[in-house]
Amino acid sequence: MKKLFRAPIFEALINHATSDPVGFHVPGHHGGQALKQDLWDEQMNGNALAYFEKIMQLDVTELSSTDDLHHPEASIMEAQKLAAVTFGAEETYFLVGGSTSGNIALLLTVCEPDDIIIVQRNVHKSIINGLKLAGARAVFLTPQIEPQTGLTTVPTVRQVEEALAAYPEAKAVFLSNPNYYGMGVKLKPYIDVVHSYNKPIMIDEAHGAHYGHHASFPKSAVYEGADAVVQSAHKTLPTLTMGALLHVQGSRIPRDTLQQSLAMIQSSSPSFPILASIDISRAMIDTLGDRLFDQSMRSAAAFREWLEQQQATPISEMKIEDERSDTLRLDPLRVVMYDRSGTYSGYELQKHLERYGCFAEMADPRYVVLVFGIQTSLRDTQRLQEAIAAINDGNMKQGSDIKSMPYINEGLQLSNTEPVSFARARFKNKASLRIQLSAAEHHISAEMVTPYPPGIAILYPGERITATMIAHIQHLSAMGAKFQGAADPDMETIRVYQE
Repeated sequence: MKKLFRAPIFEALINHATSDPVGFHVPGHHGGQALKQDLWDEQMNGNALAYFEKIMQLDVTELSSTDDLHHPEASIMEAQKLAAVTFGAEETYFLVGGSTSGNIALLLTVCEPDDIIIVQRNVHKSIINGLKLAGARAVFLTPQIEPQTGLTTVPTVRQVEEALAAYPEAKAVFLSNPNYYGMGVKLKPYIDVVHSYNKPIMIDEAHGAHYGHHASFPKSAVYEGADAVVQSAHKTLPTLTMGALLHVQGSRIPRDTLQQSLAMIQSSSPSFPILASIDISRAMIDTLGDRLFDQSMRSAAAFREWLEQQQATPISEMKIEDERSDTLRLDPLRVVMYDRSGTYSGYELQKHLERYGCFAEMADPRYVVLVFGIQTSLRDTQRLQEAIAAINDGNMKQGSDIKSMPYINEGLQLSNTEPVSFARARFKNKASLRIQLSAAEHHISAEMVTPYPPGIAILYPGERITATMIAHIQHLSAMGAKFQGAADPDMETIRVYQE
């Protein structure tokens, strides 16, 4: 039987907009009416403004006909309950601040100042910011390095268990899975170990909102039993940017405290178009099931087949020949490419694709990451093929010969034997100075050094700088990486605390 498309928030907004309302409330555009100015010239008062007017008709505030995100009683409450069923959680919260808001809220929920939490080192910077806000201490675990690709995944189960045994006072374990490249592991063994210590395990599953909704996708961390899972719905579902989901289950995450944390860090005036788009994404999954992703799966498969047949081009898909089906999992909607001849870096490949109108999700010194979204067409992939074929035709500038600059992740191969404090008071009044990065070994960093994307910090404020970190930062800078958190964009200098 055909399923009924039901999206309570979206329907409430449509009903309100079509009721011919007269608004005496915020926002200031008043449903788009503010755009209708007689003073506009013809060029300004055209189709461009008409687009915004339609969006603004759905951009309302908390009314009796809409609902309140922080005290839902109507459409938002119903939509979140429907989402919990769809995603397999006991309770689901809609987020309008991206996965960032969910990660921070979870840390504020489980941590008090000076509490210890076990965290894998290669986490998104939002988790570090959450640790700062909570004033917590982190025990960092070294991620595993996949040997064929050099990419990091998560720590081993044994590492997690050893950390729990060494720090029985730890409040929780926080892991990120899958990574930016679509590589992940089965989480059930991790969840079982953490639960054997009666601790909550929280998963940043930002890149896996689609997981579990197609037979070819990996299972979601929710289905594997994690206590809390954060997903960026806007990354792989038809959701507006900043729309995300926070799923919880079990009794280890205090729900009342979590709701208070969300209310503290999310706007008291959330975007209803974003909320409605999350609602619509859930409704599309419920209505279409696997069919929602069939087109993207076909396009990704067709592109992979074409790329495999291109013997003349040096561009190949990243593959793991001995992929272990019982552990490592790859996202079929992500294609990770590289130059097997070692001539072009991932950054150079990304720039080349952009010259042909194809914009990749991200690049690093070796790889460029493509995300095949819902309804990515065969015509879309044909344009991508044309761009790649142009490399072999000599329409790409000479590369940097990265064979002499091997892809490395040593900057992430670090674990702290003692917790690193993120209490802001520790360095609040401490003087700092800027020195040459090359001379910064053994100094304590006063900056967070984060190549973006993927937004994973190499160095945290308050952390002692090592020679390995310096080499990794210099390598990425030489390859053209952009850094956030550091004042010097070229990373020739770094700010450190005076000791």
